Amino acid sequence: MAAWAHADAHSGGGFVAGFLHPISGLDHVVAMVAVGLWGAVLGPPALWVLPVAFPIVMAFGGLLGLLGVPIPGVEIGIAVSGLVMGLMVLCELRPPLWLAALIVSAFAVFHGHAHGAELPAGSNALLYSLAFVIATGLLHLLGILLGETRRWPGGRRFVQGAGGMAWPGCSSSPPNCCW
Repeated sequence: MAAWAHADAHSGGGFVAGFLHPISGLDHVVAMVAVGLWGAVLGPPALWVLPVAFPIVMAFGGLLGLLGVPIPGVEIGIAVSGLVMGLMVLCELRPPLWLAALIVSAFAVFHGHAHGAELPAGSNALLYSLAFVIATGLLHLLGILLGETRRWPGGRRFVQGAGGMAWPGCSSSPPNCCW
């Protein structure tokens, strides 16, 4: 339970609570940074397509959560998103852009739903939503900036290691799929 991003409810529900929500759980942070890292690994246009697609689809998932539309396995989907996207970075997997965007978008629905469903009662949904989209974008930007270290000597291995951080014990020896 402690590893889940949403084990505890945030107090309040305005801009600050919305901003803190994506950075309050390690599984969210890992997944958001991994989106930026993967975009950097894939290069343009994925460098901007993935980090733009994610918050747009996440906002849709947030609306579903606000409306109370049930989506089974949200917390599992959030946890798996970090693992899958970390693996994509670690193994430098390069699917076609449409498939990468589809993968990122599918996971964005889970993240958005969690944000929307956990909006505290009586909160300003617009400010809260705007803030969690901004925080998500900043985490994507952090991933992109870390991913840009690929340009320097040793940077490629650094980025792979950052992707491997999503896989406990894997950053020093990649899974067989990476070979």
